[in-house]
Amino acid sequence: MNTQADIPRLIRELRKRTGLTQEKFAAKLGVTFPTINRWENGRAKPSPLAVQRIEELLRNMGDDGADLLKHGFLNR
Repeated sequence: MNTQADIPRLIRELRKRTGLTQEKFAAKLGVTFPTINRWENGRAKPSPLAVQRIEELLRNMGDDGADLLKHGFLNR
């Protein structure tokens, strides 16, 4: 299930689970709002550093993030 098409779904779902807007999610990851928007719309993919931050956020979410991690969305 590790395809480029899964990244927008992952980002959107993660943002929903954290209850953050695109702007606040961007600030949490240290990127800009347009970057999050491009990820969610499939026009760009996260950099390796952003992927690390997303994985860390998922791990810190415990069970709420574990199912997203186990699907391997972010495997490189």
